[in-house]
Amino acid sequence: MKLPGRVRRLVVELEHGRVWGAYGRGGLLRGRVQLELRGTLQLWALEVYARGRATTHWVEGHSAGFNTIYRDYTAYQTFLHRRYQLIPDNGEVTVLQAGRHEFPFTFQLPETLATSFEGKHGNVRYWVKAKLHRPWSTVKKVKKEFTVIEPIDINTPALLAPQAGAKEKLARAWYCNRGQVSVTAKIDRKGYTPGEVIPIFAEIDNCTSRAVVPKAAIIQTQTFIARGTKKQKKSVVTSIVGDSIAAGKREVWHGRALKIPPVGPSILQCRIIQVEYSLKVCVDIPGTSKLLLELPLVIGTIPLHPFGSRTSSVSSQYSVNLDWLSTIPEQPEAPPEYSAVVSSPEAEQSLGPPCRSELGGILEGPFFAYIQEFRFRPPPLYSEIDPNPPADNIRPRCMTC
Repeated sequence: MKLPGRVRRLVVELEHGRVWGAYGRGGLLRGRVQLELRGTLQLWALEVYARGRATTHWVEGHSAGFNTIYRDYTAYQTFLHRRYQLIPDNGEVTVLQAGRHEFPFTFQLPETLATSFEGKHGNVRYWVKAKLHRPWSTVKKVKKEFTVIEPIDINTPALLAPQAGAKEKLARAWYCNRGQVSVTAKIDRKGYTPGEVIPIFAEIDNCTSRAVVPKAAIIQTQTFIARGTKKQKKSVVTSIVGDSIAAGKREVWHGRALKIPPVGPSILQCRIIQVEYSLKVCVDIPGTSKLLLELPLVIGTIPLHPFGSRTSSVSSQYSVNLDWLSTIPEQPEAPPEYSAVVSSPEAEQSLGPPCRSELGGILEGPFFAYIQEFRFRPPPLYSEIDPNPPADNIRPRCMTC
């Protein structure tokens, strides 16, 4: 930041965070304040602050006769508030000579933080601000923002537990019963990271007289809280559309793949802002409202460990009634075609996209690493030594006979 007068430049520089350039709870925030002067400068103090807080704000209008009354909803939650004096204010003037001066600083981050976030009705922001106090002059300020990512490890029993559910709906039109539609669905765990594929095991029974269309989508729900009032914003992260199910028919999904795009992790520890995810299986029924089945999801930052993630010790801690899925094999569908892998379609913007999206099994994400589990036996290793040598008592055959 270039300034007029004797202060040529005042800037705050931060060292890169340990994880993707971001910082986490309990870490050290290191940086320095650079002050470049054209001439001799007198000052009282040089301070640096580290701040971080969540903010929610929106305005609602209520009619009161011919007038409209507007009510303001605002709330704050502070996560970080640190102050350090690089040049302390001891009541005497400090003189700095012309040239460049650097003042390093270090802050200890607290153990409770929320992931940086920008939403329609609120945000979670972190920044470092330097203040230069001079005699008979205004305070010079400069601010530098930084990113915080709160780690969420999905390798925990609660996030490794399978999620399952069932729902049914009676289709009616003009007070006539046209039959019933039922859906049962299951996913192997609750926690995932961006770049992973969710295999969906589902069964849809169409006992109506008309065809229905099943769909699945990942929904993000942002909740903003202020003065005891909630404001929510929901959006579709990605979705797929299944084949049309004729009247009286049944459709079974043997691990239908739904890939998670790069999205922010869940925010569950903030008092005024929450970011939650869910998997919704939807069945469009002509002439009546949709049948919706919702399964909770948690988007984490620490990916699934490739070995021992589904051990009996973890699964034994949970008792889930999955008798209705006994007829569905616990195997994923066949691998996709090459064209489906190299030309991945864009994320859908609604539960009813114009084209069908069948995502492949290649799992990759720009922020999070994921090692896919082995579902098929690998081929044997090549060896120059015959693993089945002939017995010594067998006489070699003559090639000229």
